[in-house]
Amino acid sequence: MIERLETKTRMSQVVVHRDTVYLAGQVPDDPAAGINEQTRQVLKKIERLLTLGGSDKTKLLSATVWLTDMRYFAEFNEVWDAWIPEGDAPARACVNALLAQPGFKIEIGIVAAR
Repeated sequence: MIERLETKTRMSQVVVHRDTVYLAGQVPDDPAAGINEQTRQVLKKIERLLTLGGSDKTKLLSATVWLTDMRYFAEFNEVWDAWIPEGDAPARACVNALLAQPGFKIEIGIVAAR
């Protein structure tokens, strides 16, 4: 069975298949904010969606991080490292990419266990 949550025409924010939770890439609410605040905004969205899908940040399997400028990498990592519970870090990739809206500095996609 596949469960789709917060579904619109183009995509679902959460898809659950068996005991795996897939989140759509999450972007910040405020594209004018700096990388630290944008990262916090994205992580807050991720926590809400994980809860909606029956998971939490201790069950992350993988994370894909897109940054518009790799100069943000250290600042992003400061926020990320404080958010991830010790011993529960997922497999992770971080790449430099253009994002859908000017001002977005970060997008994060998550796969987690239920």
